[in-house]
Amino acid sequence: MARRSVLPPVLDVAVLRARLDRAREAAAGTGLVIAPGSDLRYLIGRPGGSLERLTTLVIPADGAPALVVPKLEAPGFNGLEELGVDVVTWVDGVDPYNLVAERLSGAERVAVSDFTPALHVFGFRDALPKAEQVLAGPIVRELRMRKDAAEIEALRKAGAAIDRVHARVGEWLRPGRTEAEVGADIAAAMVEEGHTAADFVIVGSGPNGASPHHALSDRVIEAGDVVVVDIGGPVAEGYNSDSTRTYAVGTPRDADVAATYAVLQEAQQAAVDAVRPGATAESIDAAARDVIAAAGFGDYFIHRTGHGIGLDVHEEPYIVAGNDLPLEEGMAFSVEPGIYQAGRWGARIEDIVVVTADGVESMNNQPHDLVVLT
Repeated sequence: MARRSVLPPVLDVAVLRARLDRAREAAAGTGLVIAPGSDLRYLIGRPGGSLERLTTLVIPADGAPALVVPKLEAPGFNGLEELGVDVVTWVDGVDPYNLVAERLSGAERVAVSDFTPALHVFGFRDALPKAEQVLAGPIVRELRMRKDAAEIEALRKAGAAIDRVHARVGEWLRPGRTEAEVGADIAAAMVEEGHTAADFVIVGSGPNGASPHHALSDRVIEAGDVVVVDIGGPVAEGYNSDSTRTYAVGTPRDADVAATYAVLQEAQQAAVDAVRPGATAESIDAAARDVIAAAGFGDYFIHRTGHGIGLDVHEEPYIVAGNDLPLEEGMAFSVEPGIYQAGRWGARIEDIVVVTADGVESMNNQPHDLVVLT
């Protein structure tokens, strides 16, 4: 019988109790149904597992929160009573959706986690036929977007760990090796340097670097290649790193690399310099995009400038045109413009930054220059 492991809480009871209280306040009379995953970990310190058997946190407008969980999974959630969370167990043959409905009796509106499996969404619908059901994302993201001191310290730890890996890339990146071989060494080093796992490893060499989400292949790295290395993963606290640097294996074979990369470096710095409380998310995107467009590379910057980061690698706020969200102290996100020339080469520079009371702090401190490996 397979069982998904459940991590222990890493935050103290007072912090988690306060988060549960804030979630109820933010819901403003709407019942919340929180599925296993990062939202659950944020609220009770443990992510749980999303299986065919229902596990869900129920936060009613009034009354104690409750974790509805299969009895065979309940030992992984010992101690929730300290948070004021009731543990309601069920066994095979019992309808768990009715247990959720009992906790939300009379609710006119219920907000369900964005990534709840459809299997369970339909179960909630049938058990709560009179309640309007909406997404919980807009409620929970208001809590998670603003990191507290402990969360920021965890992001600093993750940033320092990934910086140490980038500082070692020259140990593995050389002609004659495949992207996959280099990626395997990087993944192992990420764990050595403090991550619990390598969540993703991108080694995009030569023309593969022009594909932002290339990942790895059996392409053999050649002298003169420009190589994009984008790596990240969680540390023990659950918070993630995500950092990109661009390397050249010897002297780049293309004559335009130095000038083009200088534009990218200017754009990334312009965006970081624009970060401050009150600036909008879209203005940070524009700060990078305007530099790249002015140099004639606008069509080669094909994604948003950044994404929020925390317990998820991608979360709110998104640094993209059309997002007029004013930045606030504690918001954390990537700044990662890129220039991608299909069939030739690509480049990206990425740091994680946090909005401070009067500006910005970078979680990554490796140099931004094109790293030429000799």
